Amino acid sequence: MILRSEIVSLFFQILLISLFSLGFTAEIPKGTKYVTYGSVLKLMNVDFNLRLHSHDIRYGSGSGQQSVTGIEVKEDGNSYWLVKAEYGKQYTRGKPIKCGDIIRLEHVATKKNLHSHLVNSPLSGKQEISAYGNYKGEGDSGDNWQILCQTDFWERNDVVMLKHVDTNAYLSISGRSYTHLVGQMEVIGDYSSDSRHVEWKTMEGLFVHPADFKAHHYEHTEL
Repeated sequence: MILRSEIVSLFFQILLISLFSLGFTAEIPKGTKYVTYGSVLKLMNVDFNLRLHSHDIRYGSGSGQQSVTGIEVKEDGNSYWLVKAEYGKQYTRGKPIKCGDIIRLEHVATKKNLHSHLVNSPLSGKQEISAYGNYKGEGDSGDNWQILCQTDFWERNDVVMLKHVDTNAYLSISGRSYTHLVGQMEVIGDYSSDSRHVEWKTMEGLFVHPADFKAHHYEHTEL
């Protein structure tokens, strides 16, 4: 039996994909200050100006799971991620995310979660970052990431770090480019937080309003 909550979730995701495919670019009210649970967004690496990206292409080595890269193209629809609570927990759509919260990021197009584990990455030999999970968007504890930021809540303009809970590695980009994927670089887990390689900020997305569950698209102006 399909639960009402699952129907609502499916409808919401179809709506998001439809809006993205139409290039929906309306501005949102300034009151939507925080990143909230249930929002869909793109994350950009501060150092390389690449957006966190995935696609239905598996690694040819390592885990063989769905690959994750950093991509130059701003408009690519495969760079949207749904913000969820940590593995095994439910979340309230529109609730602001606190700095220090543990979250999951579900790749909207394939329903797999941003994931890591003790497997070497294909280009640099660092820690592999993949996308993992079943058709319902459920994986395991390797999908958990802690949001590290300087204020009480994750604000849209904040520079943040994402720390992998199981392995203590930081989401990063190695700087190495894939030869068969033009304009895409290797995303890795790095154990050092001393580089701008590990810094990310939110860009385009649909942010769920904390009070009234209104989803608004946000076109972030790049510096």
